[in-house]
Amino acid sequence: MLQANINGTMLEYLCDGPEVGEVVMLSNSLASDHSMWRYQVPCLVEAGYRVLRYDNRGHGRSASPPGPYSVEMLAGDALELMDHLGLEKVHFCGLSLGGMIGQMLGAFHGDRLASLTLCATGSYMPPPELWEERITTARSSGIEPLADATIDRWFTKAGQERLRGDVEEVRRTIVTTSIEGYCGCCAAIRDMDLREAIRNITTRTMIMVGEEDQGTPVSAAEFIHERIASSSLKVIPGAAHFLNMEQAGIFNATLLDFLDTGRAGQT
Repeated sequence: MLQANINGTMLEYLCDGPEVGEVVMLSNSLASDHSMWRYQVPCLVEAGYRVLRYDNRGHGRSASPPGPYSVEMLAGDALELMDHLGLEKVHFCGLSLGGMIGQMLGAFHGDRLASLTLCATGSYMPPPELWEERITTARSSGIEPLADATIDRWFTKAGQERLRGDVEEVRRTIVTTSIEGYCGCCAAIRDMDLREAIRNITTRTMIMVGEEDQGTPVSAAEFIHERIASSSLKVIPGAAHFLNMEQAGIFNATLLDFLDTGRAGQT
């Protein structure tokens, strides 16, 4: 892992793949870190892409400055990390909170994106009381009491059985997430409303959602798809929120086909 002083904090990141490859930048969900993309890195590298993963502020091994945070702030982190690495454009792919960052980038900084992939995400996440409740629980009792319900939202029951090792590792990441970082990002999600802003996205966009996603359901993906004229929508069966793990084969094939189609269109 590498470190960079970014936007008033410290972010940890790592790169895999060829030095000269087009860059795919992967952005993690709330209460996860860069390791959530473990099943995407090998296929992207094999296809010739350079993969940039980073831990959002307050997550993984990045610093956890006092909150609250905002989606604008988190998008600023991504932009400054790109500047730090001398990247004019990236293929940005984010899941959940990462997808919210992607929407912000697409709506206001589309010139920095070669493509945009939005996974298991929403443009608006009411009610605010839900996020206040999670913040209160985390500050009073830690994140452990939230972990089991989070796993049940992120994976189907069949997926939890089939991917026991992965699910246990994801659970460990949840419970070890910085309380300040978790609460700061919950506030960012609570206060976010991108429903109108996403109409401005003109970057070629792929939207993916698990058919059984409870937190950001198919209807949320359809709403985003309807408002981004340049988008395509893929509903993945047998998957909940962490569709990139639960149905990694379908997810990877969809992502690579989307990226490679754009690559071919540029030649």
